[in-house]
Amino acid sequence: MKYYIISGEASGDLHGSNLMKELFVNDSKAEIRFWGGDLMQQVGGTLVKHYRDLAFMGFVEVLLNIRTIFKNINFCKKDILQFKPDVLILIDYPGFNMRIAEFAKKEGIKVLYYISPQIWAWKENRIKKIKRDVDEMYVILPFEKEFYEIKHQFPVHFVGHPLIDAIASRAQVNEIKFRKEHHLSNKPIIALLPGSRKQEIKKLLSVMLKMVEKFEGYQFVIAGAPSQDYKFYQQFITKDNVKFIGNKTYDLLSISYAAIVTSGTATLETALFKVPEIVCYKTSWISYQIGKRLINLKFISLVNLIMKREVVTELIQNDCNEIRLESELHKILETKKRNQLFLEYFELEKKLGGKGASKKVAELIIKQNPEIN
Repeated sequence: MKYYIISGEASGDLHGSNLMKELFVNDSKAEIRFWGGDLMQQVGGTLVKHYRDLAFMGFVEVLLNIRTIFKNINFCKKDILQFKPDVLILIDYPGFNMRIAEFAKKEGIKVLYYISPQIWAWKENRIKKIKRDVDEMYVILPFEKEFYEIKHQFPVHFVGHPLIDAIASRAQVNEIKFRKEHHLSNKPIIALLPGSRKQEIKKLLSVMLKMVEKFEGYQFVIAGAPSQDYKFYQQFITKDNVKFIGNKTYDLLSISYAAIVTSGTATLETALFKVPEIVCYKTSWISYQIGKRLINLKFISLVNLIMKREVVTELIQNDCNEIRLESELHKILETKKRNQLFLEYFELEKKLGGKGASKKVAELIIKQNPEIN
């Protein structure tokens, strides 16, 4: 069976790679062509474009790069027609993928969507296009099944969250060896996760690093995104008590005492590692003003959205400042708050379902397409 997979960011690369592994296990004749990253490339198949060439964040940034985006869309359409896949598998990345879904459906290609676009947050009217262009939807958040099936009468498959598997399957870290290898002190570690895109890193890392001189009893470590190299981060590292570790976020989180995290999938990853965290988000003024009027959510972090209450503190835009961050960091370093967070995190994990999300999706895809096999 021929699969064409499109993932446009780091989290999609992770989930795409695990799905590909299961497709190869369940389909001995699997032929996979994909847009993704290093993790997907390591599994096999043919990489068409790397997600680092696709990631543009915010309304202004998208407008500035609109010609490149449309060029990529047109190239993708031609590449799909040449490959002639049996199924198209889209992983999140809705701005790009919904356009490709419409095109593929018109061309008679079966469209499968793994990890739903967050239409429950904004652009809910996209449900019309999803109903029209998507044949099967595999959702990973418990409230999404209710959203689609009860509110919009569109049947979906809740498969559990793939992060459960990704974290459970990782090799255990030898903390002593890890600290020695990366020249870390013996102080408790506060991990800094400023995101994966250059725009968000520039906005957030400078604020995060202001905590270094205020918490001298801790070792601060920047978790470098796989899409960025060390040279980009160097401009921000001006203090001795700051270390940089690239592309080893899970290893770092496994030995961290606390974390300051940019909103996104990383907030959920940090919680699943049971690390007390503060969530930060800051973008350009105009992007924030537009987003505030379009997004109808009480929270921005996945942790709080899934739990339907404030579990982790969110510092958004003007609240993401030195004074507030220092105050909230003190709180999550205290025993009482930490114990409360640990209990909340265990409840969160239960809500996400059991292991085997990628396996379930692969088996469903093959089961739902017996005529192709």
